[in-house]
Amino acid sequence: MGRFALGQPVRRKEDVRFLTGKGRYLDDLSLPGEAFAAFVRSPHAHARVRALDAAVARRMPGVLGVFTGVDVDADGLGTLPTFGATPKAPGGGPAAAPPRRLIARERVRFAGEIVALVVAETRAGARDAAEKVEVAYEPLAAIADLRSAVRPGAPLVWDKAPGNVSFVWRTGDARATEAAFRKAAHVTRLALVNNRLEPSPMETRGGIGAFDAATGRYTLHLSSQGVHTIRALLAKEVLKVASAKVRVVTPDVGGAFGLKIFLFPEEALLPWAAAKVGRPVKWTAERSESFLSDTHGRDQASEAELALEKDGTILALRVSTLANMGAYLSLFAPEIPTAIGAVMLAGVYRFAAAQVSVTGVLTHTGPVDAYRGAGRPEAAYLIERLIDAAGRELGLAPEEIRRRNFIPPSAMPFTTALGETYDSGDFERNLADALRLSGHERREERRRAARARGRLYGFGLATYIESCGGGADEQASLRFEPDDTVTVLVGTQSNGHGHETVFAQIAADSLGLDIERVKVVQGDTDLVSFGRGTGGSRALPVAGNAVLKVAERAIERGKEVAAHLLEAARADIVFADGRFAIAGTDRSLSLFEVARAAREDKSLPPAPPRPAKEAGLSGLDADLRFAPSGSTYPNGCHACEVEVDPETGAVEIVGYTVVDDFGVVANPPLLAGQVHGGVAQGIGQALLEGCVYDPGSGQLLTGSFVDYALPRADRVPPIAFRYNVIPTRANPLGIKGAGEAGAVGAPPAVINAVVDALAHLGVRHVEMPATPERVWRAIRAAAGR
Repeated sequence: MGRFALGQPVRRKEDVRFLTGKGRYLDDLSLPGEAFAAFVRSPHAHARVRALDAAVARRMPGVLGVFTGVDVDADGLGTLPTFGATPKAPGGGPAAAPPRRLIARERVRFAGEIVALVVAETRAGARDAAEKVEVAYEPLAAIADLRSAVRPGAPLVWDKAPGNVSFVWRTGDARATEAAFRKAAHVTRLALVNNRLEPSPMETRGGIGAFDAATGRYTLHLSSQGVHTIRALLAKEVLKVASAKVRVVTPDVGGAFGLKIFLFPEEALLPWAAAKVGRPVKWTAERSESFLSDTHGRDQASEAELALEKDGTILALRVSTLANMGAYLSLFAPEIPTAIGAVMLAGVYRFAAAQVSVTGVLTHTGPVDAYRGAGRPEAAYLIERLIDAAGRELGLAPEEIRRRNFIPPSAMPFTTALGETYDSGDFERNLADALRLSGHERREERRRAARARGRLYGFGLATYIESCGGGADEQASLRFEPDDTVTVLVGTQSNGHGHETVFAQIAADSLGLDIERVKVVQGDTDLVSFGRGTGGSRALPVAGNAVLKVAERAIERGKEVAAHLLEAARADIVFADGRFAIAGTDRSLSLFEVARAAREDKSLPPAPPRPAKEAGLSGLDADLRFAPSGSTYPNGCHACEVEVDPETGAVEIVGYTVVDDFGVVANPPLLAGQVHGGVAQGIGQALLEGCVYDPGSGQLLTGSFVDYALPRADRVPPIAFRYNVIPTRANPLGIKGAGEAGAVGAPPAVINAVVDALAHLGVRHVEMPATPERVWRAIRAAAGR
């Protein structure tokens, strides 16, 4: 095994650049002659726009233009679409939702919606002019609360969505589920809220739009999760031009968490505005703008029931969920609580029947879409809280009720009651390892010690599984450079994941090279011909396998060339450690000697015909698209230990253990970093974070980090992390997705620990975020009972 082989702890190549201040993020970029954009936003969650007067703003010094919905319509710009298998409206037709205009015209539907765009010579000038745009609003009744939005008489977000219902989606076997509940010895019921979250990446959204009048070509630089998706949306849906007329470039990205998959109105308007004023136009969101205009995550309310035998064997699951879509259907929003999330509600448990209903609800709030985990954290939270509650009601320990219901390894591949087919996993092994690593056998000793100090100790478990790392194909390209280096081009986009390292590691391992000889290129539609971006933990399981396969293709072509150069039969050529050799001899050529000959030696026989997608390539250069055979199913067990101060309700996490199965591990330190970050975000959701709107006015109450609490270092303890290697069958590398798993397992583990600490008081459930006030109130309510 070489020192760059899969499984080796290779240091991140990109960190030298980041740690020495040489990273290039969106706001570090400047184009010659660039102007600046500022947006005029509605202060109302729901209102008619009666009039808009920009005359004063247009006359201000340095102002290059003020644009409204009238201008957008006059130029024929499109609206932002919803993609994917959108669920149906209650009547069976398409999901109901108002069109998402780039600039609102007659009506606004959430506080922060754009009503005008100002472009000026300076950032300050644009902001000053934006304040001078006068808009006459007729405020209308608004509804921001999810449950209240579907009650009779609630204000409507859109007249064509009666009852504010956008869609109703169902899956499972209703008849079998009903039969299982009728014969059940015990039924556990639990109402749960999955709190709304603001993604809050370190780097806010932003962009620089440009237009070349000579070629009629637009360019958009932006912080994104994939340039090709942005280009497709911008060209086809918004600008109505051919994709070749649009270039999209993404530099280094300071975090995304799902938020930067999408094309937002702000970024979509920049290249158009650049064409209008004849200069590049730049915009970088202020944090307050981000809170108002970013898509949010989660925001679901569920009623869940679990039918069981008296010995704790699960018979069936029944769930009804309200999912907040916000005022508009964002790109993937309808799929998050349905085809992506709800299908994972069976968790790691073996039962025969399930019935799930999801109602997509419109409210006068910002749109909701993918946030780290995208539906799977919601599913894991529901089933893991429900099974914990069932165990308590039946007098079974949390680990015991899980053991009795786990899908055993011998049952793999296993198709769940909701239709997902798991290919691998040993859930009991993960649980056993987590219990041992966390010192579970000493928990009662710790409980007594905490009580002696006036604190309440709790131990919480959560076993999880998620579907990710599958889907459509991804491309990798290999280019052999004249300086004896290799360039790997990929259509995914690193947002801090370490792609420049791990893709180079796969290529270096496959080609027998020093990793410093491998350069990874991403984030430019002019350089990378195809890509689907980063999301759903697909980068390594899909793009990583594309890198592996394109390297293998180059090696196979190299064997043809080496056979000619070494005057040997093709079947006698072997490749190892970066050299082509005649088997059983010391005659060999280096990879780069062969690549150079393939590129320059005119005496070589004609190469075999290439696939159409490789037209124009020569030598050993190659393009290859890889499609996995199915999704991967990473899984694991989280164990959380907390201490609660009963006088204040403050929760301190005093121990945290994770045992995961991510299949084959490419780079252990990178993997640990992904898990640690996901756990931190899961802890944030469980204890601290909550994006809150005033239910009546629709005003955002958590509009800054003064009001919206992110986890700090002192809230996240050292994490004991280990993994079990059970390769997936879905891709050649055997790798399962890992980028979101920490955020899937952490929320139920934390809340189960909090409830365990309070259970002796009669507390059955605490909603997220379990803030000191919420925990204190739960303790006082239990004491009152």
